Formats: sequence, structure tokens, C-alpha cells
Amino acid sequence: MEIRLVKAGIKDAEKLWRMQIRAFQKLFDKYQDTETSPAVEKIDKTVMRLNQSFTYYYFIEADHAIVGAVRVIDRHEKDTAKRISPMFVLPEYRNKGYAQKAMRLAEAEHGSTNWELDTILQEQGNCHLYEKMGYHPTGKTKVINEKMTLIFYKKD
Repeated sequence: MEIRLVKAGIKDAEKLWRMQIRAFQKLFDKYQDTETSPAVEKIDKTVMRLNQSFTYYYFIEADHAIVGAVRVIDRHEKDTAKRISPMFVLPEYRNKGYAQKAMRLAEAEHGSTNWELDTILQEQGNCHLYEKMGYHPTGKTKVINEKMTLIFYKKD
């Protein structure tokens, strides 16, 4: 199975935005996170990110099908961490190793050290994935509501 990252551009804004809503909808339904959920973001936020010089959006493509996407924030500054936010795989493609492979490809493109991200503490599958990929909890958390807390990770 061939997995690759395909750079997205401003012309892909609506497609990215619609995929993101679909990918995060179940988490939104579960946690009712109106503050940070990508499922409730407006398309303007996707457009703004695509226009940022330090943002790199990639479609995750597996065997010629688009299965998800990842946004890398990379300011190309030595002491500034690169960030993944957001990364998602569409529901029908989950649990096939695509997220793990996409992270490796992003690291191959942007460097394998000095990364950070956050995820939902209650989603143990996500936490396991990131820890398996070499990320470690920073000790910082942020309570979003009574159901959900964000946990922050770093990879040196």
C-alpha cells in the first residue's frame, strides 16, 4: 500500500474544511466542545491557515484515495517547535496505520525533531499513537469542559 502526502493549496480549502468537519463530528457529538473542535470551525479559518506562509496542509493519500489530511506549522526557526494541528483520517479509513505513516512522512519533510501537538486526554487511542511515535506528555493540560481535557505532547 502506497501512502503519500500531497500538498494542498487554497483551491482545496472547501474540500479540506468539509473533510475536517466529517472527521471530527463524532468527537464533537461526544464531548460537545464548542471552543476548540475542528468540527465547528468556519471555512474562513481553513482559508486563513492556507494563506499562512508557515502552514503546510497535506492530503493523506493511500492507494490514490484521499483518506485524511494533516496541517504542519513550520516557521523554519531553529528554536521554534513544529506543530501538527489538525491531523485527521476519515472514519472509513481509520485503524489502518495511515495517521502513523502520515506523521513519519511529515517528519521526513520537515525534520524529525522538535515537534509538538495536543489531543484529547480521554481519547486513549490518540494518546497511544502519539506516544508510540515518540511524543511525550509535557505535563500541561487544559480542561475544555466537564467531559474533555486537552493533553499537550512534545517530541524532542
